[in-house]
Amino acid sequence: MSTNGPADLVFVNGAVYTVDAVRRWAQAVAVKDGRIAAVGADSEVRELAGPRTRVIDLQGRMLLPGFQDAHVHPVSGGLDMLQCDLHGLSTAEEYLRAIADYAQANPEREWILGGGWSMDAFPGGTPTREALDAVVSERPVFLPNRDGHGAWVSSSALKVAGVTRDTPDPSDGRIERDAQGEPSGTLHEGAMDLVGALAPPPSREEIHEGLLKGQAYLHSLGITAWQDAIVDTSGSFDNLRAYLDAGASRELTARVVGALWWSRHRGLEQVDDLTERRAAGRAGRFAATSVKIMQDGVCENFTAAVLEPYLDGLGHPTANVGISFVEPELLKRAVTRLDAEGFQVHFHSLAERAVREALDAIESARGANGMNDLRHHLAHLQVVHPDDLARFRSLGAVANAQPLWAAHERQMDDLTIPFLGEPRWRWQYPFGSLVRAGATLAMGSDWPVSTPDPLQEIQVAVTRLMPPGYPYGVDTHEVFLPEERIDLPTAVAAFTMGSAFVNHLDPVTGSIERGKYADLVVVDRNLFALAPEEITSAVVELTLVEGETVFAGPAFR
Repeated sequence: MSTNGPADLVFVNGAVYTVDAVRRWAQAVAVKDGRIAAVGADSEVRELAGPRTRVIDLQGRMLLPGFQDAHVHPVSGGLDMLQCDLHGLSTAEEYLRAIADYAQANPEREWILGGGWSMDAFPGGTPTREALDAVVSERPVFLPNRDGHGAWVSSSALKVAGVTRDTPDPSDGRIERDAQGEPSGTLHEGAMDLVGALAPPPSREEIHEGLLKGQAYLHSLGITAWQDAIVDTSGSFDNLRAYLDAGASRELTARVVGALWWSRHRGLEQVDDLTERRAAGRAGRFAATSVKIMQDGVCENFTAAVLEPYLDGLGHPTANVGISFVEPELLKRAVTRLDAEGFQVHFHSLAERAVREALDAIESARGANGMNDLRHHLAHLQVVHPDDLARFRSLGAVANAQPLWAAHERQMDDLTIPFLGEPRWRWQYPFGSLVRAGATLAMGSDWPVSTPDPLQEIQVAVTRLMPPGYPYGVDTHEVFLPEERIDLPTAVAAFTMGSAFVNHLDPVTGSIERGKYADLVVVDRNLFALAPEEITSAVVELTLVEGETVFAGPAFR
């Protein structure tokens, strides 16, 4: 075994899970010039150490390929951490206390911005402006919820925007109203822009700082690569520029694919703009090669696109079937054109009609352009009609799952299941069914919607139970649709090779194999030796990209 000279770094005495094609185990790994030089037994790999080689005795710790997140928003998450951050809190009282404390601590802020509240903390999922007015009386307040599909706004914010009882709902959203028809303080989907467009934008420096803060947090969880699900240059949030700046300066240590935003207010003419952005959108470890199409909303505010109407609170059908943000025939033409131009398409397709419309669009592109290796993927997949499960395999569409949501939590039990009804609520997050149907499975977090911790997400994928202490969980031991559980090897592969596949990084990352980049994570214990409900007891202790440390816990400092 030779590496053309001593290794730079050697790991020994570990539980090395390679995630290669046969799911091989090893004890030791050697790294040279940022790549994996050898994988094997201690006795073999130790021979590659020279006098200047750093040798790490794992003492039984687990070594894995770096985790990869197939759908995440790190810049938004980082900015939330710098503003009025409500993530991690879970009650209306906690939110209002945090907002009041932030406003008091930041008297110079013209607006109170941030977000991260959970709909289940409020009756009907809709907080009121009066509650905000009681803690911030003069300044406008604009706080998106944790899924980004609604915003809590104060009376002052509505006044600044000129939103009154006479303001019509936009075509792509809804103004929540009280019994008198007045705006009550919650704006859904496109209605958020009525106020959000007037809020002071973050500066270029703040966006850059948000990216670096988000990156540091993801690295601390063992994440070495991701796909940013919205990269945009329009309006006030130019996170594409932040990625290009960080990539050029080498401050971007992760490998990132950016999904350029498809404007639902424009048509096919924007393809030329997207092509220009893609050409200019490469720097360092960043490349903007995907296009994000948001096809529907979310179930909790009844904007996810369903085939049969939502039910009302008494279990009766309503007239509401949600919103398809892109008209289905236009979607077919758009995806066919993007496919022909060599773009990967990243769909937000949450409920069963949106899933079907996305698959129909891919099918249209396949018919026009033939099969290819662009790896279009559908994210969220909360509700999938059983008739569509096998189409992922036949169309080469990747199932991009966010596993943390596949459990009983307050939002699921109070705001989703009663309004989906039988049998549709049982079609939710069908990971097991998709795998059995032959779909390629990738996984991501959608952070800051929910935690980006892969260990928590893997535990839910395997158990379909909320991890202990999760702020939005419910006190239940009832497994959520147990037939849709997947095993640990499948879940680990989805967060490594599966997401690497989505980003076209699988030839160089995603598994521990000779010649691949040394993008690695050390976990303090062997996940396979734990009971499934104990996976979150494990802790990430070291994260490396190309053999360089990007996060070190106390044991490795």
